[in-house]
Amino acid sequence: MIQTARAVAGLQRRRGEDRQKTRAQLLEAAGHLFAQKGFDRATGKEICERAGTNSAAINYYFGGMDGLYAAVLEEANNRLVSLQSLSSAVAAASDAKAKLRAIIELAVDKLTGPVSSSWVLGVIGRELVAPSAALDELRERQGIPKARILMSIVGELMGLPDDHPAVARGCLSIMAPCLMLLISDRLMLKRVFPNADIGPRDAPALVRHMVEFALAGLAAVARDVRQEPE
Repeated sequence: MIQTARAVAGLQRRRGEDRQKTRAQLLEAAGHLFAQKGFDRATGKEICERAGTNSAAINYYFGGMDGLYAAVLEEANNRLVSLQSLSSAVAAASDAKAKLRAIIELAVDKLTGPVSSSWVLGVIGRELVAPSAALDELRERQGIPKARILMSIVGELMGLPDDHPAVARGCLSIMAPCLMLLISDRLMLKRVFPNADIGPRDAPALVRHMVEFALAGLAAVARDVRQEPE
């Protein structure tokens, strides 16, 4: 009886592992095709063929193409900068300047590292340019909490309330270079700015530049705000 129970448990474990493997294969195949073609032009048949699964797998694991796309978008977010990774990076920093550096380091590391040549940036880039309904839930669970973390840091650096318009503008100024690296074609950037190296080896210099540029800009704007007549 004990051997039978162990055999059943082993079989269930292997089945669970097989299901996880199949699900991961579908996510990877869909990620590549969504990045190349976009959600509207990628087909379930193409995805299943690329993943090596039967045609019913998408419905079984994700409830359909919409569910699959939402899962791919979630996976892309997690591979780039998840809320958990951002929170952990900030928690390990000592003050507002260190927290800002930690955020920029995290973003630059991802945007210049292996992820930059994967399907992740293609999927997120397409979604940012032409948002779908799948972005709504992700924005609520990931995007808005991340923005609040950044606003809190920028507000502290500027000596202003988090909800001050200048703080929001400061956040946009910090995010803009990261968004440029996310959605821009790297070859195009290299042609336009041939001396602007943005590879992994250049990440430390890029981080240093972005941090210094951000801190100087935030300080200047905060000074102007304080000098404005009430």
